[in-house]
Amino acid sequence: MEKATFAAGCFWGVEDSFRKVEGVISTRAGYAGGHTENPTYKEVSTGKTGHAESVEIVFDPSLVSYNELLNIFWNIHDPTQINRQGPDIGSQYRSIIFYHNEEQRLDAIESKRKLESSGKYSKEIVTEILSARKFYPAEDYHQQYFEKRRL
Repeated sequence: MEKATFAAGCFWGVEDSFRKVEGVISTRAGYAGGHTENPTYKEVSTGKTGHAESVEIVFDPSLVSYNELLNIFWNIHDPTQINRQGPDIGSQYRSIIFYHNEEQRLDAIESKRKLESSGKYSKEIVTEILSARKFYPAEDYHQQYFEKRRL
């Protein structure tokens, strides 16, 4: 099993998109990329923790590749929006690929380069590519949020 971590706006929709992918074993909504230890949703919502709403994914690379996950990431949000996605505004909604190893880092850089050269977007892609550090799971009520509401 391998891990992938992405930030692409509100974590509810991001987590929901990846949970549907064959080969994804588990997902966790949470916070990453900031400086506050053990942040709460309320703290992250202020934009002062440095964290982005993120999703940590455990996947089976024999069933789904990291590059396939990158393609999903690029297609579920607008990577040209700075510190926002749709109506959600703030640094906690920024676009980030958190890589877990050198291969992921290189794949992320290459996938961003390909997207930039594709002409799909007229604006600059602002997605950050950062080393995965500490991931803090969000509160229980954020986990599988949409699935809980579909019942």
